Amino acid sequence: MQAVQFHRPGGTEELFLGEYPTPVPGPREILVKVAYTALNRADLLQRTGNYPVPPDDSPIMGLEMSGKVVAIGSKVNKWSIGDEVFGLLNGGGYAEQAVIHEDMAMPIPDGLSLREAAAIPEVFLTAFQALHWIGQLQAGETALIHAGASGVGTAALQLVRLAGATSIVTASAGKHAICRELGAARAIDYRTEDFAEVVKEITDGKGVNVIVDFIAANYFKQNLNALGLDGRMIMLALMGGIKVPEVNLALILGKRLQITGSTLRSRSLDYKIRLTGDFYRHAHEHFSSGRLRPIIDSVFSWEEVKAAHDYMEANKNQGKILLRVHGED
Repeated sequence: MQAVQFHRPGGTEELFLGEYPTPVPGPREILVKVAYTALNRADLLQRTGNYPVPPDDSPIMGLEMSGKVVAIGSKVNKWSIGDEVFGLLNGGGYAEQAVIHEDMAMPIPDGLSLREAAAIPEVFLTAFQALHWIGQLQAGETALIHAGASGVGTAALQLVRLAGATSIVTASAGKHAICRELGAARAIDYRTEDFAEVVKEITDGKGVNVIVDFIAANYFKQNLNALGLDGRMIMLALMGGIKVPEVNLALILGKRLQITGSTLRSRSLDYKIRLTGDFYRHAHEHFSSGRLRPIIDSVFSWEEVKAAHDYMEANKNQGKILLRVHGED
């Protein structure tokens, strides 16, 4: 089969489309003809040599896909050849065919296309895990979502609204409109405003209950100030650095804060199966009704993968960037 690969870790000039062995499904796996896959920041890190692939995972980039089942393992009983599915991968999405455990694959919600479904798995599962499994967000609470117009950000905003909670976001000014459209009560321009001060003003000094953060070091002090009593912060990435020179640890004790770091790719298969099942039960009807929707910024042919990576690296997207493999134009 054909797959997107790279000659050596580096820039987008290292990417190429070439022959790669077709994966063989294990007893509980299905082989899917990929219609669409999607870009994630992890792909950029992997391409530059900054995201080691976990043992036994595919070295091919791509952490999600949608497509049609073309072969099934000997013990698969949930799927048949021809079924349309989507789901989270441990890698391998940038290819004509990919394998996925039968319990990780999800049926396409009524009313959604393969194109739309490919924009759901990584961002919605990440946001669902952060807000509900870790953050324990409750109706009536307030969540601060950093990078509100990113893939995970646009998913988180919708899940906050669905939960009956209030969201505040940080994003550049040009991306505020989509954040408000998805339910943000206030969009903060991180370039010109101190988000901790704005949060303090909005919440009458109480602070927020939950923060979903991708920035880490550069935002850490402000995040502690923005959190309220018994606040929970979930750190999902380290885009702003890994070291904070000085931190007032008294805030953590005084406010009884919980600070949790989380990743998804390195989780156990059992964990991801349980998360996938819980998310699908929680969300699939809302995708069909339109209360939840995948936010797609752009679709590139997978032959344009270099341009797609450049586009994400320039931070231009509002929502998901898809790669069309066998999908319709």
